[in-house]
Amino acid sequence: MGMILNLETATTNCSVSVANNGEVLAIKEHDSPKYSHAEQLHVFMQEVLEMVSISFAELDAIAVSKGPGSYTGLRIGVSAAKGLCFSLNIPLISIATLESMAHQNKNNKVDFVIPVLDARRMEVYSCVFDSQFNTLRETKAEIITETSFSEFAEKGKVLLLGNGAEKCKEYLLGNFEFNTVVVPSAREMAQLSHAKFLAKQFEDVAYFEPFYLKDFVLLTKKKT
Repeated sequence: MGMILNLETATTNCSVSVANNGEVLAIKEHDSPKYSHAEQLHVFMQEVLEMVSISFAELDAIAVSKGPGSYTGLRIGVSAAKGLCFSLNIPLISIATLESMAHQNKNNKVDFVIPVLDARRMEVYSCVFDSQFNTLRETKAEIITETSFSEFAEKGKVLLLGNGAEKCKEYLLGNFEFNTVVVPSAREMAQLSHAKFLAKQFEDVAYFEPFYLKDFVLLTKKKT
């Protein structure tokens, strides 16, 4: 058995799925710019389990989206996942946010898939995959310019997907396609978390931290 609860809170989309052996049995998600994860996450967890008449005690592992993404969103998801793992004495699995995003690609005619999340100003979080979802370039934060991802566009068709693709459209011409509506979802986490479960690729519950990629900066209003 591989009954896994998947939690995705890295962006505006609060998403929870329960899957058995990589097959999604139930999913609940809501994409809100208000980042209402603190209010919705635990409710969604209870609801998806009730949809398939499963109790928390029947879960074999908890999977959480590890980032990059919203500092607060990631903290909420990871804290919930770690709390469940401690109380249920089950493994914790982490899934790279951009990797699960890449698996939303349904366009078989592209050669490269680049999920991009808005990181404010002209910066994005990005990672590069081939059409088989093999990682070609690690995740990093980068400022978008006219030459961004040009080494891949010279070799084939490139798909950029995610909310960061909107700012990319202003600069990138040529061999690019854009999907700006994709958000990370617990649906695509299911098969990835199952593969890690079978391989016993678990995190240390006590010491695991989200992959923020950039240091958290607290913005304060200027004094007048």
